Parts: sequence; structure tokens; C-alpha cells
Amino acid sequence: QAQAGWLQHDFGHLSVFSESRWNHLVHKFVIGHLKGAPASWWNHLHFQHHAKPNCFRKDPDVNMHPLFFALGKTLSVELGVQKKKFMPYNHQHKYFFIIGPPALVPLYFQWYIFYFVVQRKQWVDLAWMLTFYIRFFLTYLPLLGVKGILGLHLLVRFIESNWFVWVTQMNHIPMHIDYDKNVDWFSTQLQATCNVHQSLFNDWFSGHLNFQIEHHLFPTMPRHNYWK
Repeated sequence: QAQAGWLQHDFGHLSVFSESRWNHLVHKFVIGHLKGAPASWWNHLHFQHHAKPNCFRKDPDVNMHPLFFALGKTLSVELGVQKKKFMPYNHQHKYFFIIGPPALVPLYFQWYIFYFVVQRKQWVDLAWMLTFYIRFFLTYLPLLGVKGILGLHLLVRFIESNWFVWVTQMNHIPMHIDYDKNVDWFSTQLQATCNVHQSLFNDWFSGHLNFQIEHHLFPTMPRHNYWK
């Protein structure tokens, strides 16, 4: 599931086929049939992220501030001045790993994707998603029963969620997070991205998103060319 996530990311960025329509079509198959999520939902969130990375209120990936976490030096100080005590932020480095990575996919994304497609009437995406669940249940129901198959699905999403959050946060969250200052596009991308050490394992584990700077500057570039 994690590797299918990096694969759909490639198709979503139109970086596999030379023709956009083939990328869009296979993107729907990979994220819909192999992962059970809607392509329209991913596009909606991810394109905002690339337009304004780490810009509060404009990048959906940093919308967890301030309910659970205080992100960035500027926003953290702002909360301190306002004395807003939503959470004990001085201990967030301890509880982030308990709340963030395990909960994002199974407790939030899992139900929100269905809300998204129904609200926006994305019936084609919903059909692709249903093929994933039908295939999943037909494959494992005879082997595990109803309780077993629900447990398996939750376990897979739990592991995938930890994997996904580690990769997506380590190359953005350490960088500058603030309100949109209307800085030029090039500088905005550089201020919000950092690379992670290159190795065969890191390339595989992160889907080559350890080259996050190159990815944000050249989002349609095939991932295997980032190192160049």
C-alpha cells in the first residue's frame, strides 16, 4: 500500500507517460483500485500543497496547527502570546508520534475520502474505490472472516499511516512554516523543502521523495532523475 502510494503520486504528477490523459487514467486505477482512495481528493489537496507549501491556511498538509500541534517558530510564538492552551505544546515532541503517524490514515483519511466523493459527486472515483473494497473482501473474507478482515484492513492502514507520515513530514516540517508572505514561487519552494540522505533504502522507502527540493522545483520530472 505504501509503495502504491508513491506510485500514484508519480501518475498524479503526470511524470510517467508523455500524454497527460494516460497519466490521469492510470492514476485513477492505482489510487482507486489498488488503494481505495479518490484521485480527485488527492489532486485537490496535493496541488494546493505544491502551490503554497508550508503556508498556513493554504497548504492542507499543515492544517493540524493549532488543534493538535504548534508548527513553525512564528505560529508557535503567536499561540504563546495569545495564551491559547488547546494542547500542552511544550510536550508535543513526545506525543506527536502517538497521535500523528498512527491516526492520520485509519482515523481521518479513511472516512473523509468517502465524505469527499459524495459531497462533490465524484461518482467515477467512488466506483474505482468500491472495486478496491470488493476485491479486498472477496480475497480475504473466506480466509479470515468478517472480524479478521476488518482487523487486517485496520492493521494495514495503521502501518501505512506511520510510514506515510514519517516520509511526508521529515522533508517539510523541519523547514519554515508561516502565513503566506507572497514570496516568489522559487523561494517559496526552497524555504519549505529539505532533502534526506540518499541511499538505496531511503530512495525505496520514500519513493524518491528524499529528493524533496528537486521534486518541488520540477514536479513533473520522473523520480529516478531527481538525483541527477
